[in-house]
Amino acid sequence: MKRLQRSVLALALAGLMSSAWADQELANKLSQFTLNYAVQDNHAQQHGVDCAALGADWAACSKAVITLTNHGDALTDRNWTIWFHSIRQILKVENEQFKVTHIMGDLHKLEPTDKFTGFPANQAVTIPIINEYWQLFITDVLPRWYVTSDDSRPVIIANTDTEDLARFVSPLGEQWRRTPDDKNVLMTAEARYNKNSDVALPDAAALRGEIVPTPKTVTVHAENVDLSRGVVLDLASLSPASREAVASRFAQLGVKTGQGYPVNTLVAPDDFQKPEAVSGAYRLQIKPQETIVTGYDAAGVFYGLQSLLSLLPAQGKPQIATLEASDAPRFSWRAIHLDVGRNFHSKAAVLRLLDQMAAYKLNKFHFHLSDDEGWRLEIPGLPELTETGAKRCHDLTEKRCLLPQLGSGPESNNNGSGYFTRADYIEIVKYAAARHIEVIPEIDMPAHARAAVVSMEARYARLMEVGKAQEANHYRLLDPADTSNTTGVQYYDRTGYLNPCLASSRNFVDKVISEIQLMHKEAGQPLTVWHAGGDEAKNIYLGTGYTDKSHPEEGKGIIDLSKQNKPWEKSPACKKLLERGEVADVEHLSSYFGIEISKLVNAHGISAMQAWQDGLKDAKDASAFSTRQVNVNFWDTLFWGGFDTANDWANKGFRVIVSNPDYLYLDFPYEVNPAESGYYWGTRFSDERKIFSFAPDNLPQNAETSVDRDGNTFSAKSDKPWPGALGLSAQLWSEVVRTDKQMEYMIYPRLIVVAERAWHRAAWEQDYQAGREYKGQETQWVDKKALASDWARFASLIGHRELAKLDKAGIQYRLPVPGARVEKGILEINTSLPGLAAEYSTDNGKNWLCYDNKARPQVEGEVLIRAVSPDGQRYSRVDSVK
Repeated sequence: MKRLQRSVLALALAGLMSSAWADQELANKLSQFTLNYAVQDNHAQQHGVDCAALGADWAACSKAVITLTNHGDALTDRNWTIWFHSIRQILKVENEQFKVTHIMGDLHKLEPTDKFTGFPANQAVTIPIINEYWQLFITDVLPRWYVTSDDSRPVIIANTDTEDLARFVSPLGEQWRRTPDDKNVLMTAEARYNKNSDVALPDAAALRGEIVPTPKTVTVHAENVDLSRGVVLDLASLSPASREAVASRFAQLGVKTGQGYPVNTLVAPDDFQKPEAVSGAYRLQIKPQETIVTGYDAAGVFYGLQSLLSLLPAQGKPQIATLEASDAPRFSWRAIHLDVGRNFHSKAAVLRLLDQMAAYKLNKFHFHLSDDEGWRLEIPGLPELTETGAKRCHDLTEKRCLLPQLGSGPESNNNGSGYFTRADYIEIVKYAAARHIEVIPEIDMPAHARAAVVSMEARYARLMEVGKAQEANHYRLLDPADTSNTTGVQYYDRTGYLNPCLASSRNFVDKVISEIQLMHKEAGQPLTVWHAGGDEAKNIYLGTGYTDKSHPEEGKGIIDLSKQNKPWEKSPACKKLLERGEVADVEHLSSYFGIEISKLVNAHGISAMQAWQDGLKDAKDASAFSTRQVNVNFWDTLFWGGFDTANDWANKGFRVIVSNPDYLYLDFPYEVNPAESGYYWGTRFSDERKIFSFAPDNLPQNAETSVDRDGNTFSAKSDKPWPGALGLSAQLWSEVVRTDKQMEYMIYPRLIVVAERAWHRAAWEQDYQAGREYKGQETQWVDKKALASDWARFASLIGHRELAKLDKAGIQYRLPVPGARVEKGILEINTSLPGLAAEYSTDNGKNWLCYDNKARPQVEGEVLIRAVSPDGQRYSRVDSVK
């Protein structure tokens, strides 16, 4: 009998092993298929598809085709699933052999139906789909599609395992217009040439004595100072760490320290009169015998030294002009925001960013450390936050990790996973402090909190298993009895929202604030601002673009609204809060939680709380919060009314940090061309020139120098008082910015222009006047000639000088694609950043020749063009002209 049992067990194990082997073999075979994704029609509603009936927001949908090519034997097995990432919801599959199911966030699965007949040998199978919205840039399609078969190891489809999306995404061609009457201009080589043509090209010599960012006043003299022998730095007015940062920058730019030309510094606040008597103000005197930097404070000395460094050429003899400059910052808040929650970015990339922020006098580093897709900071006592919440992998139970998102695929060996240790964070804060940059940590809540929520559920399960119920519940962020059917803006369910009605949620916030405050204390930079997030705590399906099936409205997506709930609508904990009258209604819970957080922030002795505007929108005014100051990141687009609504916040006592997407979201594309990368819900492009033209302290003015998302002019006027902005912040969100290289491509060189507008008010910027209307091209309040001249000067500074400095710093910045045209057989090339070299090829890229504008070549047929970095190591995206 025992022998029989052993034989049966052995046979069963052999069967299981055989089945597991077969499953893995099937997954492996499918992973070798070639996958192609092609956008077919971004105007499906106009071409016979009933997008409204499919439930598309604002009845907007598009058609695409997934093609799977089998290069081997026929495959008829149905025991497979292809998992893929899509930021667009799939509304319909138009091949009855397949079905698509939304899992969570952007994760979907493609499976065979009962009508599946197989993948024929050496043939392609097409799967037409209809997506919500449109797909206008190549980065709307995400990489790393992968295959499973039952419990097999997931395997990535080989040709999608790439950051070169063109390997599996077909060129969009004519599918670049959002609507049929989209008035944006597609940036071809010819269109780019025309756009660049009005930029006068100042000679490099004319840039002598120019400082970036532009100082308030400067007088340049004829004599130069040669720093070839090095400099002797008297930096007694700076901390040892700041001295090291300054010396490091001199070394990076090829100037020795410890010998040669004297550079002396002092702090003398009494030498400055209002309005220049502010932190960061400085005077710079560069004489033949010595340089003297006088600062209002240590920050002023540091910035004065950065101005001296700004004058250095990146190539050739280290020679600078003698001059006197008197300068002070325009805004006290000059920020760069970096999202490491959606995709992680390394400590090395963060430190490089801080170096460049310091070089251009930016002083606030807004560190977005958590989101739905990842928690990125070690918190002592809460190990699950990084053990579970900082990692993505194919675990549908989410006990080991978060679900794959945003092109990370099933593995944890990419930037979908990662976190900063406590020591890393302290090092970053110290590094920033040495460069006079304040780190503003953001822990986003109550929405965009899924990584924290799932992590605390893992903690809850671990402690409940050992009978520690009280401890398990202490930091739990979900109300287990909440049955609300709600979907966040990035398609997470109720697990994407921390419950604001639980005492345990406040316990969690208090714990995290305590630990991060200790890190700042250890780093020597006290935590003075706590960013509580607060944005987008809503159900996307209750937005104005959807209508109920019982009373449908034309032009909207038709859905069953009776099945939709507001966040926390069915939470018993929140119902008790409402019954007690502590909150007016469910919609006010987000702002209520902001007020509760402000009490904790104030109790920790932190003087200011900050949030995205929508997190505070239901509070009466700034006095509702417990902290002495309340900062608001204002992120309404201008053309949707932001030129007016910004005033509301300022007039309620909030300190407004202008963060407009249409100018200051660095994750948006540089130009209207499908080959570029980025989200674009707020604008189709934000290049250096557009950001340079931004008037951050007179928002209506921008209507004369910009267009809306569809390329239309718009009018802007506000009748309300405008007390002025606290400052300016540029944001890099990381949904489609997966690598450090991509991060730097999106940030630079736009960061330099952001710094210019944050530090310097241009002469063509107008004072805000209540009631003054700016009407696109109709009014002429703005001096466009002065703006164009100013841009030509600044663009040449970037092209002739600053890009080469980025090369020396190892920054993987974006090189602008040149413009080009062929007139009577003669090739003409220009660039948006004069001084940047260009190359061309007449043999399809086999050989490249340097373009010389003084000896324009004769060409015929198709000509490829590209820009080349000053160090000759990198190239722009290639374009062509005929």
